[in-house]
Amino acid sequence: MMSGRSSRMAGFGHAAPARCVDNAEIEARLGLETGWIERRTGIRTRHWAEDGETLSGLAAAAGQMALDDAGIARNEIALTLLATSTPDHLLPPSAPLLAHRLGLENSGAIDLAGACSGFLYALTLADGFVRVHGRTVLVVAANILSRRINPAERASAVLFADAAGAVVLAPCTHGRSGLLSADLASDGSGYGLINIPAGGSNRPFSPETSAEDFLMTMQDGREVFSRAVALMTETSKRALEQAGIVAADIDRFVPHQANARMFDAVSGNLGIAPEKTIRTIESFGNSSAATIPLSLSVAHVERRFTGGETLLLTAAGAGLMGGAVVFGT
Repeated sequence: MMSGRSSRMAGFGHAAPARCVDNAEIEARLGLETGWIERRTGIRTRHWAEDGETLSGLAAAAGQMALDDAGIARNEIALTLLATSTPDHLLPPSAPLLAHRLGLENSGAIDLAGACSGFLYALTLADGFVRVHGRTVLVVAANILSRRINPAERASAVLFADAAGAVVLAPCTHGRSGLLSADLASDGSGYGLINIPAGGSNRPFSPETSAEDFLMTMQDGREVFSRAVALMTETSKRALEQAGIVAADIDRFVPHQANARMFDAVSGNLGIAPEKTIRTIESFGNSSAATIPLSLSVAHVERRFTGGETLLLTAAGAGLMGGAVVFGT
């Protein structure tokens, strides 16, 4: 390993399907009063894929934007990581197809199934690869969750969306850039709180299985909320401590956009000023692992990240699993 090598976010990208679904459509279907969804979640609109749109296609659009933003030749990408819970197929993985679509013929490629915290895990692994090998990594997180929503289940039907976000992670020699600390956690006692009951090897496909068993379900929304807030708060505190900084040192806070009340609670617990929080949930909803890189890309378009910024990223979701990362730009 080269002494002093670190990583930097060299390019950002995001994509969402063209179809925009506003709250009124969902509230009418579920019999909810006007404004109920925004008051409870902070969501106003979200994007859902149309027939024929694919996860790999959505991921490729975000990846293309990130590569163009980075201005890096395709042959420089050594590894492609795709964080997703909704791959094109159960087998094979979608990452090799993503790399092929982007012309990354010299890149390794693998899917990571980390649910809402998948991007944080992928980013942590990518940073280690860049530091050790001195080669560039494309990290994409993407989901098409609209096809896994149970339209009759209010807890999930109002939240989930389709989107992709991408980051190009390149080597550099600036000591305070890249991953400054990471605290990743899991709690398998909450394994069944958010799940898709059937379709895996435990309950494989069969003609007798109810169609609803192939859709996402949330067992207890309040418990998910409270446990996710606690996990994001505690891992963020530990990550800040590991980095040797305090919350006031954070330039931008980029939480998983699960629910506005959730990340507002986390920022309040940490003492982070509200104006430092990057918010995309109003327009894009909750696309699981994709929300953090999407938020990074949207924020970069609005006000480019400059060298020397310190970011706090945090997420929690199904598993239960989550964590927090302090990253220097």
